Amino acid sequence: MELNSIKPADGAKHAKRRVGRGIGSGLGKTAGRGHKGQKSRSGGYHKVGFEGGQMPLQRRLPKRGFKSQSLKFNAEVTLSALEQLGLPEVDVLALKQAGLIGELAKVVKVIKTGSLTKAVKLTGIGATAGAKAAIEAAGGSLA
Repeated sequence: MELNSIKPADGAKHAKRRVGRGIGSGLGKTAGRGHKGQKSRSGGYHKVGFEGGQMPLQRRLPKRGFKSQSLKFNAEVTLSALEQLGLPEVDVLALKQAGLIGELAKVVKVIKTGSLTKAVKLTGIGATAGAKAAIEAAGGSLA
């Protein structure tokens, strides 16, 4: 292969369609826009979702649902994740460095999924009732 023999793949390059350039082009006169009407004029068109004055679909359907913006600041950690982490003392910063929670997380809670055998001291982290019992049973504590 030489630099002067490199070509684009077949069909990768094609000429731009030139409209309004005479009868012979097949797209002369009205340039593929048909006759008259709003769509045929330059600058004339309607906004997205406009249905000619009929109540648009997005307004006919009921509003539904809500996504809380505060959810991105909450995070969950499982007991099995704490077990694998293997640190005697755990805080929010340690969990972020280990990649167990997102960088935006502010409120962290431990949930009872899996089991815990090592004693872990949690600081600044909440826990569900079941998770709290499991942590204390393993000899850990919550602060």
